[in-house]
Amino acid sequence: MSFQPIQVELPVRHISVFPAEAFRAIHGVNEGDPLTDASDLLHEDIYALDEDAQPLRLGLASDGTPVFRVAAGSATGRPGAPVHLDSLLTFMGPAGETREALVFVEVDAATGTISQVYLHPLAPFAAKAGYTLVTVEHEAAAARLAATATVAFTRGTQITMADGRQVPIEAIRPGDKVLTRDSGPQAVRWTGVQTLRATGAFAPITIAPGTLNNTGRLVVSPNHRLFIYQRVDALGAGRKEILVKAGLLVNGTSVTQEPGGFVDYFQILFDKHEIIYAEGIAAESLFVDTTTRPVLPEEVARRLQDRPESARLPGHELGEADLARSASAVAMLKRISAL
Repeated sequence: MSFQPIQVELPVRHISVFPAEAFRAIHGVNEGDPLTDASDLLHEDIYALDEDAQPLRLGLASDGTPVFRVAAGSATGRPGAPVHLDSLLTFMGPAGETREALVFVEVDAATGTISQVYLHPLAPFAAKAGYTLVTVEHEAAAARLAATATVAFTRGTQITMADGRQVPIEAIRPGDKVLTRDSGPQAVRWTGVQTLRATGAFAPITIAPGTLNNTGRLVVSPNHRLFIYQRVDALGAGRKEILVKAGLLVNGTSVTQEPGGFVDYFQILFDKHEIIYAEGIAAESLFVDTTTRPVLPEEVARRLQDRPESARLPGHELGEADLARSASAVAMLKRISAL
């Protein structure tokens, strides 16, 4: 069976945010004020999320520079407006637990002034609970965003090699050849591993054996996209080739998110963005752009700096609204992937 190569297009990254007005200081120097950019934040101020606060989806497009733009169709923000990653905040909760969040600042392009501040929690924040601001960091923000954006497999994941062997991800080394969907056997250029606390945006997604016609249990990062080929457009997505974020498939039974403890996340990089096979499921490899580059060692990033960032797979992930059209999205994906 032959497949047509996937066409190139730049993706849009969607993140869940709260507007600053929904996260206010309830005690301290800034009492009563909404969240601001780092220049006006003070340690020991206590913040709380409004009882009726609802997360919004902010679409961020990147043109290859560190500055994002609000994507067309974003649920919040002015399309085309510049958005800066401002800082990484660490809070202490009422029970002594820590919570991290990223702050994004949208700027009015005409005046250069701040038009909106957004909070992107990296772990759940309970409404009305008091969170004490402990640290405000600038340098660490890009690395934390990269960690959330990076697609990764967990220890023990079986990868299909060029010769058909199944090899655990942690045993693969640069130079080893892996089977790819569109480019055949391809040499691995770099592998990396991060150990992260498995909470919030970093809690892994587990796909039980057989759920998507997979041979074994597959555990991946929430943003890792799985490739589905439909002979017929059964999902009404307007295309036969789709990429679905694992986090969007959670149903509490065959696909679950399991927070707690720590998780080792392994990344695998090729000369270009590829689809490979993990536990029999077609899934994407790491794509390097301005968001994910901070996870790479300096020498690897330097070798890739002249590589065009448009050389990636299309952003054909289904959105939450698309999956919500079917209460049995996972079952449907399993069926159509087997057609």
